[in-house]
Amino acid sequence: MSELGRRAVHVSGTGLPVAYLAGLVTYFEFRWLFLGGAVIALALEAVRLLVGLDWRLYDALTREYEQDNLAGYALYMIGAAVVAFAFEPRVALPAILMLTIADPLSGLLGSGELRTAKEASVLAITFLVCFAIAIPFVPLVPAVLGALAATLADGVKPVLWGYVIDDNLTIPVAAAVAIAVGLAVVG
Repeated sequence: MSELGRRAVHVSGTGLPVAYLAGLVTYFEFRWLFLGGAVIALALEAVRLLVGLDWRLYDALTREYEQDNLAGYALYMIGAAVVAFAFEPRVALPAILMLTIADPLSGLLGSGELRTAKEASVLAITFLVCFAIAIPFVPLVPAVLGALAATLADGVKPVLWGYVIDDNLTIPVAAAVAIAVGLAVVG
């Protein structure tokens, strides 16, 4: 149940991009909602990590490597907020949607736990989903570059000084940067 719960939390993040696309929030509001979510997530993580308050929900939704580090949901909100503030909607939206849709799908298809790399078949599906997400927003080259960057970020989780650089942070940032580079190349 905890793996499905984590995936459900991921997919729920699709709500805000959909709200923007449906005209329910402006891009200004979209940005500030993500920033507010990041601030709340960091406050909750401060309570969890520094004060020691450990809610049962955390036991169900965090992985072992997150027990003493920032949990994935906080990195998710930070990555999404950074992308929302740093990029225009046609770059930020597909990058965030790659995190909210392709990453949980990839996790369900893969082991769901930390590994140094995912199987090629899972990565191929991840790339195709990311590409399908990006292509309605941007031309072919930026869509391919964004999908490649997101797939790479999803497939490999580097460990620096014993800290796992979670793909919840790297997927939206890598995808947005790659899409922006692609847009710069194609004009």
